[in-house]
Amino acid sequence: MRAGEERVPGPVTGEDGLARCPWAVGHPANLAYHDTEWGLPIQGESAWLERLVLEGFQSGLSWLTILNKRERFRAAFAGFDADTVAAYDEADVERLLGDAGIVRHRRKIEAAITNARATVALRGSGGLEDFVAGFRPDHHPAPRTTEELATTSPESLALSKALKGVGFAFVGPTTMYALMEATGLVDDHLVGCHRRTAGT
Repeated sequence: MRAGEERVPGPVTGEDGLARCPWAVGHPANLAYHDTEWGLPIQGESAWLERLVLEGFQSGLSWLTILNKRERFRAAFAGFDADTVAAYDEADVERLLGDAGIVRHRRKIEAAITNARATVALRGSGGLEDFVAGFRPDHHPAPRTTEELATTSPESLALSKALKGVGFAFVGPTTMYALMEATGLVDDHLVGCHRRTAGT
């Protein structure tokens, strides 16, 4: 469940006859993201860094806000190339604070740079993707309604603590649970949603 989205108990059937998680309906960008990305595995360091950083920026906002700014985020953060972003300095922070195309929040911008540096440092021990994937739960939940959706889990709590331990920032347990949902480590498509188990 995305922050700021209206809570509807169960899957909603669209005009195309397909049932979807309630947050996916009402805006084309949400629907496209739900149907083509959310809950599907991703590969590559930059893809993982992008998702981790954007989940951090989303904190306190609607996911639609992030989706609408996603291409500008990619441009501002060099396609989430960890080496490039890790080299950003205070001048880059000020430049990004002046970029109306992204979320202009100093702590989140600084966290993105911190996380790029931590991602580079993780390469010597398997990399970001393997690190996060190591916290995949053994069993997926099977929520039938939005009321049954979790916002954290023992695994997201452990992942948050572990990432903070290796230098990451803005990686609280709720944000990390959202990352796990987004990347298919947890399947939180509602039972009855046509994307349920699509990524597993």
